[in-house]
Amino acid sequence: MSTISISKFISIDATLFSSKSSTINPCFSHKFPPSSRPRKFPTLVFSCSSGAELSSAAEDEWLKKLPEKKKPLYSHSLPCVEAWLRNLGFFQSKEDRAVWLVEKPAWHAQLSLDVTDLYIRYLKSGPGNLEKDVERRFSYALSREDIENAILGGP
Repeated sequence: MSTISISKFISIDATLFSSKSSTINPCFSHKFPPSSRPRKFPTLVFSCSSGAELSSAAEDEWLKKLPEKKKPLYSHSLPCVEAWLRNLGFFQSKEDRAVWLVEKPAWHAQLSLDVTDLYIRYLKSGPGNLEKDVERRFSYALSREDIENAILGGP
């Protein structure tokens, strides 16, 4: 079980939402009463002390909750998809949580979870004879089994 701790407080300047700033950012259509001094609103930021990795017990629980492999990927929850990808040998990018990387003996790839599709890019910088990066796109309507077979089949 991972431990969650409060690591920082962030202050947000309320003048960002004042009537004066609504002319700067037209997305704010509401006029808020001007105040004599800016208000600060604390926001809690949490971090996992275990390096943001799920424990193996939690990971196993998500793997047990995976729908059957013939079901479309859109019927899977995000934690189940993440556990499935880790189980296949992928690791999550620290820069972008929607990007996953894998290094197989014959090829290296980058997988992206987009809003409507899953993309995999086989990298020419990895082992193998690729002349350029090869990208494939898969709809979430495809079964997990079909996507897994296509991904692990390599370029």
